[in-house]
Amino acid sequence: MPLTHFLGLIALVIFAAGLTIWLAVWTGVPFAALAFAALSASVILTWTRVSR
Repeated sequence: MPLTHFLGLIALVIFAAGLTIWLAVWTGVPFAALAFAALSASVILTWTRVSR
């Protein structure tokens, strides 16, 4: 993967994370709910990978 594509991918991930946090704050979603959703998604993805 060329360096420009890699850096662009990192920039898009950071932008998407910032947009998600901004939208959550703007709509009034508690930060704890975002943290729980991220933790749940991480656990689910880990369990699906381990069971294979």
